[in-house]
Amino acid sequence: MSVPRYWREERPRYRLMGEECAKCGAKHFPKTPVCGCGGAEFKPYKLPEAGKVLSWTVIRNAPLSYERFTPYVVALIELEDGTRLLSQVVDIEPDAVKAGMRVEYTFRKVTEDGQAGLLQYGYKFRPVVE
Repeated sequence: MSVPRYWREERPRYRLMGEECAKCGAKHFPKTPVCGCGGAEFKPYKLPEAGKVLSWTVIRNAPLSYERFTPYVVALIELEDGTRLLSQVVDIEPDAVKAGMRVEYTFRKVTEDGQAGLLQYGYKFRPVVE
């Protein structure tokens, strides 16, 4: 990822920002050029930072640059407002992840471009401690 693109996409990735259609109020994450209703005007929308795991998979054969993290969990998460997104689930053993498990947003390092390269951070989710 180029440095300009990285900084351009910083806000949604760091703050879990989506957008809301000005025409029908539908929430979107990530951004979309046109809503399902045909609307093309959007306003920023702060997504909830808690939700639940709907479905998940354990990655054991990782893509290049992620091999050191295996095994890791990627889950479909439904936030409290109904928005769904994909995210890595951290701070839990892969075998302990369950459907319906409550999770919360956390900010973590995602990757780096070489030893002297750009460090990339983003959102992940972790189990809610109750």
